[in-house]
Amino acid sequence: MRRYAQTLAVVALTILVMAPAVASAAWTDPIVRCTGVLGDHPCTVCDIAKTAQNLLNTAIYVAIFLSSGLFAWAGIIYVTNVANHGEINKAKTIFANVIIGLVIIMVSWLVIDTLMKTLVSGQDGTSEFGPWNQVC
Repeated sequence: MRRYAQTLAVVALTILVMAPAVASAAWTDPIVRCTGVLGDHPCTVCDIAKTAQNLLNTAIYVAIFLSSGLFAWAGIIYVTNVANHGEINKAKTIFANVIIGLVIIMVSWLVIDTLMKTLVSGQDGTSEFGPWNQVC
């Protein structure tokens, strides 16, 4: 049993280490696009909105990745400790905390997105509803 747990731990750590590298291979847009004042692409006000959108998207991707791992871990705890009520309560607590965290992240994204769409006005003074990071 101990050997099985060690093998499982090595496999889990390998997946944990390799998953960000595989996911980053598909990332095409850097988080910060501008190169500073003296670079090829100097920073402007519009780059702030794009950087904020990229940071928000990256945080959501990381949170979803971590939450899937925590869901799996809580599921393993729940299934392997059927007779132990303390561990079942621990698994249920993990499930509840992950769901609450995901709801908080998604609601904060919705609030920020709605606020930015409301505050950014169009060329004729009306509010543009659409991707707020593409206003510039």
